[in-house]
Amino acid sequence: MPKPILEARALTRRFGGLVANDNVSLALVHGEVHALLGPNGAGKSTFINLLSGDLEANSGSIVFKEREITHYRPDRRSRLGIGRSFQRTNIFPAFTVFENCRLAAQSRRPRALSVFAVADEDAPSCERAHRALALAGIADHAGRRAGALSHGAQRQLELAMVLATEPEILLLDEPLAGMAADESNRMVEVLRRLADGHAILLVEHDMDAVFALAHRITVMVNGQILESGTPTQIRGSVAVRQAYLGEAETSLE
Repeated sequence: MPKPILEARALTRRFGGLVANDNVSLALVHGEVHALLGPNGAGKSTFINLLSGDLEANSGSIVFKEREITHYRPDRRSRLGIGRSFQRTNIFPAFTVFENCRLAAQSRRPRALSVFAVADEDAPSCERAHRALALAGIADHAGRRAGALSHGAQRQLELAMVLATEPEILLLDEPLAGMAADESNRMVEVLRRLADGHAILLVEHDMDAVFALAHRITVMVNGQILESGTPTQIRGSVAVRQAYLGEAETSLE
């Protein structure tokens, strides 16, 4: 296995008496999509929040490029190259698609912009924004108001905003949620292209998308890792089928 770019080592997170993540270890590799599956309440979103810094672990460690970042704040992790999306679309609906993306790109400026500067004349941020929109497959909508986009296009915009920060790791929490079939297909193609240049952790309930994209799959149940392996290994796992109790049993075929 190639050397991981990020490793979670025995992460545990408690909420009072509830153990949401219990001794969870996982490695992300550049150029691979690692899917994280599990029934509702399994602890998947909590795990992403631990990696992004939105939650702090009670125990365990997180290592990025051989540097321990367990106690880094979310903004510091983002500047290192860890980008994330959320279950709910997080955009500025009154701004144009391009303006949304440019704002994200500006967050990577080495110094603050002058209050007298014209944002449209900030060439580096504009270039990163255009590049991110193209990567996310939404460049044709650059001039449209973000709030007027379809749900699927808004999810692509959110992904473009993450890409504008130039991350090496993408933590994607249900990026296909609520999409129609054609929108899902477009997003799958976008993620397939992005996999070549990033390490991706994908939390997703669309099994067709997961098995179309994933190089490795980890299944969580009740805050713990049940099984981890290749898509072929997970397809054939009796323990995984039992964990889903028919909720997704047939969709693993």
